[in-house]
Amino acid sequence: MIARDAEKTIKTLLSGFPVVTITGPRQSGKTTLAKAIFPDKPYVSLEDPDVRFSAKDDPRSFLERFPQGGILDEIQRCPELLSYLQTRVDASGETGLFLLTGSQQFGLMSQVSQSLAGRTAFLELLPFSIQELTNAGELPGDADHLMLKGSYPPVYDRNLTVNTWYQSYVMTYVERDVRQILKVQELETFQIFLRLCAGRAACQLNYSSLGTECGITHNTAKAWISVLSSSYLVFLLRPHHANFKKRLVKMPKLYFYDTGLLCWLLGIRTEEQLLTHPLRGHIFENMVVSELLKSCMNQGERSNLFYWRDQSGNEVDVIVEMGTKLRPIEIKSGKTLSSDSFSGLNKWMLLAKDRGDNPTLIYGGEENYRQQGTQVCGWRECGN
Repeated sequence: MIARDAEKTIKTLLSGFPVVTITGPRQSGKTTLAKAIFPDKPYVSLEDPDVRFSAKDDPRSFLERFPQGGILDEIQRCPELLSYLQTRVDASGETGLFLLTGSQQFGLMSQVSQSLAGRTAFLELLPFSIQELTNAGELPGDADHLMLKGSYPPVYDRNLTVNTWYQSYVMTYVERDVRQILKVQELETFQIFLRLCAGRAACQLNYSSLGTECGITHNTAKAWISVLSSSYLVFLLRPHHANFKKRLVKMPKLYFYDTGLLCWLLGIRTEEQLLTHPLRGHIFENMVVSELLKSCMNQGERSNLFYWRDQSGNEVDVIVEMGTKLRPIEIKSGKTLSSDSFSGLNKWMLLAKDRGDNPTLIYGGEENYRQQGTQVCGWRECGN
């Protein structure tokens, strides 16, 4: 098993809460991590129809099977259990009793928050980070290989081809998760919509334009992006609010949680195709931004990532909020940098004045150094 950076965070949370809820994409390693943290506690999956029937039929008796706590996997399949779990942990008064896991944000977070308010902490577990793969000796040798392969645990743990796994993942996702929300006749259109989103990765998201191209309304496009976000396929990076006396754009930017899935949706099947693909730079940017997000989430923190762009076209790819300070990060997919590579960061630092701190440029090369007052980091360091 590849060690997860989030394990230490979850153990710390368990020392202060009776319940910790782990959410994240399907197949991101939630169950494996929960079992590693609670190796001696009982485990049940509420995906199992018999287990689910037992929990719904007599929830009090069901929870009595866990006198010292345990792991309740896929808790979104039995939300009725949550109110009884509240009573159970309140009566105990102990911390570190239960780990809950769930794959869907829609409904789950609000249900758990309402029923277990003040009794559970949350952690979102994403696929492997570059640091985790490095520590395990599993990091691919170059950025293109990593972008194509992605970071989902099964593509490292199982003897199967990457293309086969992502095809199965998308089919299962559409059939299981989306079918619960959308009408059956909309599934084919939704699959087209998903691929159109892939073509807009690392770009500003215009719902009207996306809807028109897919043949759906602006409101439907917005609702479907919400579905993709809720099931941990995509996330949005909001523009930073500090205007520095500049007119700012207000549209979010769209990113995928995993570049392996992104490449598959774009029809990229080999490194050779990726090297010459017109969206390679966007895919590289997506990889870096998702790594920065993993760094936040593995520490149990909410995203503090934004981007900055004014209506003159000046842009900084990522702004990291750090208290009163702002760290700008520029992303370049090339392995060679020029003085122009730093122009966006330099302009922003002049506007930000004393709020700007530790400007950073992450690029497709390997070396780490300082240039023009900027920290330059190779792709292997992009999550640090």
